[in-house]
Amino acid sequence: MLIHLKTKLGLIALLAVVANVSYAADPDIPTLNADEGRIGEVRRVVDESEFKVCADPDLMPYSNSKQEGFEDKIAAVLAEDLGKKLTFTYAYSRQGFLRNTLNAMRCDVMMSTTPDNDAIRATKPYYRTGNLFIYKKDSGYNITDWDSPDLAKARIGVVGQSPATIPLNDHNLMGNARPYRMQRDLNLPPSYLVDDLVNGDIDVAIVWGPIGGYFAKQSKVPLVTVNIPEYENTNVKGKEYWNISIGVRKSDKKRAEMIQGALDRSQDKINKILDDFGIPHVAIVDGDNLMKTYHKDIAREREAKAVKP
Repeated sequence: MLIHLKTKLGLIALLAVVANVSYAADPDIPTLNADEGRIGEVRRVVDESEFKVCADPDLMPYSNSKQEGFEDKIAAVLAEDLGKKLTFTYAYSRQGFLRNTLNAMRCDVMMSTTPDNDAIRATKPYYRTGNLFIYKKDSGYNITDWDSPDLAKARIGVVGQSPATIPLNDHNLMGNARPYRMQRDLNLPPSYLVDDLVNGDIDVAIVWGPIGGYFAKQSKVPLVTVNIPEYENTNVKGKEYWNISIGVRKSDKKRAEMIQGALDRSQDKINKILDDFGIPHVAIVDGDNLMKTYHKDIAREREAKAVKP
């Protein structure tokens, strides 16, 4: 999934930072000094008048350097509610993102994480989303779940190693699959999988909800989007839906409480932003925790093996 894809690259090649971003049409994003932010080196002093967000400069529909993404808009709502100045630190959302932004004190707020991410302190979830089936409206397909006959005859685009490959494999559909790399390729736009669907390279795209929903809505070719049924109870590794929270540093309890208050007061505005961007969202599942579910799944497997003759 994308709650942000991360793979390792060197810091200088990877990280680009801008403080107090303006609304310029094409802002300059300078390369970061590799020493700045490290322990024992020069560090930013937190300015409590700022609502300073760690964001990607080119990852629509989440964010970009022009502040056009849905997370940018939600951040603006929260900053206004709190009476703070909205500013950004930009870094490409790959491996090292958390280390080089939030934990290096270069910014204070990460707009999307899972609530059980033990590397940070998270708010309560403010939306929940999952994977989508997407196909052309004029294809004549009717795909609602993994057993839909039309899925068995389609060329299926799916991110390799993603949770959706588990039910795909369980339903003997891997022979239909065209795998796409999980590692984010900065040479490709975030829309690349939906673009291939529109261009006819694949017949069905299995895409993380925010990306799929947004680009399907933008498409000039009419597309159908279908929420993929949850697979967690069949195989936890095929979990399709995730609660999404805002993250701060683990030590930043007061900031998390402050943001939680803004989220509670602003939920209707947040839901409208999600809807305007075509971001699919379903009811939040309280207490959803991947590791607890995974451990329960292991326990069920052990029990099943124990009762076999």
